[in-house]
Amino acid sequence: MLQEKVITGNSGWAMVGVLLAGIPVAVALLVVAEEMDMPWLIAIAIPLLIVDAVCWFGLTVVSPNTARVVLLFGDYKGSIKTPGFRWVSPLTLRRTVSLKVRNFESSKLKVNDHIGNPIEIAAIVVWRVVETAEAVFHVDDYEHFVHVQTESAVRVLATSFPYDAHEEGEISLRGSAAECSQRLREEITERVAKAGVEVIEARISHLAYAPEIANAMLRRQQATAIIAARQKIVEGAVGMVEMALDLLNSKRVVQLDEERKATMVSNLLVVLCSDRDAQPVVNTGTLYQ
Repeated sequence: MLQEKVITGNSGWAMVGVLLAGIPVAVALLVVAEEMDMPWLIAIAIPLLIVDAVCWFGLTVVSPNTARVVLLFGDYKGSIKTPGFRWVSPLTLRRTVSLKVRNFESSKLKVNDHIGNPIEIAAIVVWRVVETAEAVFHVDDYEHFVHVQTESAVRVLATSFPYDAHEEGEISLRGSAAECSQRLREEITERVAKAGVEVIEARISHLAYAPEIANAMLRRQQATAIIAARQKIVEGAVGMVEMALDLLNSKRVVQLDEERKATMVSNLLVVLCSDRDAQPVVNTGTLYQ
């Protein structure tokens, strides 16, 4: 595989000085040739002017965080990464490659998650070019290549995990953002490595159920939340009933047989677990009436 080769080129300012000095030299040769009738000096001066003019096209400016990939008749000569005013052979082709950090957001993809639920997902990727030769010569368009491979990696991620975790400790797209982002970054890095691209960060930017099942899944989430809340309420109510019975027994406020304890437990649980305010009934008789 073609590997990047860093070159520096020649100083552009020094070359400007040489080229500027070459012009009066060539003109002086032409004047001398005309005054002294020395035609062979013309054969030197004219090519000198032509070469001087052509060499001006070898001057190039390299901006910060930018590289110039240099080719000579199809042969890769190297990449200039040093910012400044440089000079290379005017016969070379120089292609500019940005080394700046770039980011983009993928389009919203509609895919099925690990358990088959249709979801919508998109991701943000932060990346940059680190190997200019691979970026230019190994792929046709490295920017388009990164975009396409990112969408492919997002699809793989979406099918690898469920939208919501249904078991304790299970990795899910919604509940395990850090793990999913790391997995996505690794997946994209593996796919774009051949293009000389480094993935700095990748994370999910949009995640939702597909519209056709969004309402059903919302009801499911609400039911799950209600069940979890009810479970906590029952656990708390049982603890309060147990505490009430223990206090009544320890302080000898009243002695209850097993049947009356069961009735008291039932009444307290109804009061504590009901989703509406209880309407008490005052008993003016005895416990056994």
